[in-house]
Amino acid sequence: MFDLQEELKKLPAKPGVYLMHDKKDAIIYVGKAVSLKNRVRQYFQASRKVSPKIEKMISQIDHFEYIITDSEVEALVLENNLIKHIRLSKQPYMKSIRG
Repeated sequence: MFDLQEELKKLPAKPGVYLMHDKKDAIIYVGKAVSLKNRVRQYFQASRKVSPKIEKMISQIDHFEYIITDSEVEALVLENNLIKHIRLSKQPYMKSIRG
């Protein structure tokens, strides 16, 4: 079973890509981070202010996984390749939520 709080504690403060999954294990979002620890934790902070669209996505997150990269540039390239590979363009949350 996926224990969200325990998994958040394990996140490294390194660059990488994270994949958010719903209960059916479908990938609903792919994102990149300079620090996986800081970025992924932001989704689950009570004090965050997000749009209704992002709030809906967050409510559907069941678990996540991540891939550590050597640099922010490598994370950007990997994120783009993963999005193309898993065809998230048909998913409602594909666009970056950071702007």
